[in-house]
Amino acid sequence: MFSRILIANRGEIAVRIIHSCKRLGVEAVAIYSQADADSLHVRLADAAICIGPPEVARSYLHIPSIISAAEISNVEAIHPGYGFLAENAHFADICRSIGIEFIGPLSEAMDKMANKAMARKLVADAGVPVLPGSDGPVEDDDEARSVAHRIGYPVMIKACAGGGGRGIRIARNDVSLRSGLAQCRSEAEIGFGDSSIYLEKFLEHPRHVEVQVLADNYGAVIHLGERDCSIQRRHQKLVEESPSPILDNRTRRLLCEAGVAVAKACGYTNAGTVEFLYQDGQFYFMELNARVQVEHPVTEMVTGVDIIEEQLHIASGEPLRYKQKEIKPRGHSIECRINAEDPDNGFAPSPGKINLFIEPIGEGLRVDSHAYSGYRVPPNYDSLIGKLIVHGKDRTQCIERMRRAISEMVVDGVRTTLPFHRELMNNHKYINSDYDLNFLAEMLAT
Repeated sequence: MFSRILIANRGEIAVRIIHSCKRLGVEAVAIYSQADADSLHVRLADAAICIGPPEVARSYLHIPSIISAAEISNVEAIHPGYGFLAENAHFADICRSIGIEFIGPLSEAMDKMANKAMARKLVADAGVPVLPGSDGPVEDDDEARSVAHRIGYPVMIKACAGGGGRGIRIARNDVSLRSGLAQCRSEAEIGFGDSSIYLEKFLEHPRHVEVQVLADNYGAVIHLGERDCSIQRRHQKLVEESPSPILDNRTRRLLCEAGVAVAKACGYTNAGTVEFLYQDGQFYFMELNARVQVEHPVTEMVTGVDIIEEQLHIASGEPLRYKQKEIKPRGHSIECRINAEDPDNGFAPSPGKINLFIEPIGEGLRVDSHAYSGYRVPPNYDSLIGKLIVHGKDRTQCIERMRRAISEMVVDGVRTTLPFHRELMNNHKYINSDYDLNFLAEMLAT
């Protein structure tokens, strides 16, 4: 096991990683921008180094500053968390080239999954279902139109190097296909430096389900069950749960086996998430997220496995500490993301000083957060300030516990998504799991 690591991130995930480090006796070195000088992860770390001004490009995305901080603090490994450089294969290579382990997969595996069109082919060859679509990137509008006519409208136009919901357009006819291609290529070039796009069949009423996998450096791969992340706004998740309330046991087994097959097909190591779309009893591969997910706590709650700790064990060269037969999920878990946003104003960011921050307490309840009374939410970064996670014997008990937790949590001084979550937990369609990826847009429109 490592003796000291650097956390190349901020906010709640940095705090979360520090907690696991403390349990393992691993020293944690934090980095921070000038805007994050008073952040909780800076206070909790064994050491902290300022790496630059508030601008992301000059701090949390500035590889030379991060590597310099790692070298002067004499760390053995870097944990990238999620976002920022977590799925940057170049950053992973730089770390390893100077003898610092990157706590994540090898760059080769990331490269295989980074190009979504190439990942589709790799996964299909492994026998995992994929949506009907183009065989790789489409070269021009004529080819795109031919593919669209073959698979049938509506279709999704997607950036090959896309991610985070960007570089996506829906086309329902030849006219919208032509305009969507131009828009998607332009957005992909600006956002990812790669204008290549591909086409997939668009599902009208899918659910988003994903499989958590762990893989060591010796070929062993296991899954930790699935999560349902269908409560999304503009491709951004707001609520997640495990297990999915809509899958039967046979489909669940096949889905999780498919997740393992994807990881094996690309030579994946460490923790990762294989995402699928599910509709009408069939699931389809969407992408592999080569990092720990924001929603990993719901899996931890139902399995008892500390995913961050397992990342550290795997990266330090240890074999997987669990066999598949030892993973026995129990009960149900739900997570609500608490963002500093105003639900009544189109979820506009709400930075500012938190005058009072009170966490709820109780059985089956967990709060992951970097916020506290007096903390100032900076305007420079993601608006996530915490996550409410509950565990119960079943989904009904989870919803009841989440209602209570939301009613007891206090965040005074900034607007948050707590009122939205309160409304959602009393929505009969959510309670009955009668929804899909369109649900939130429809709910907010009423």
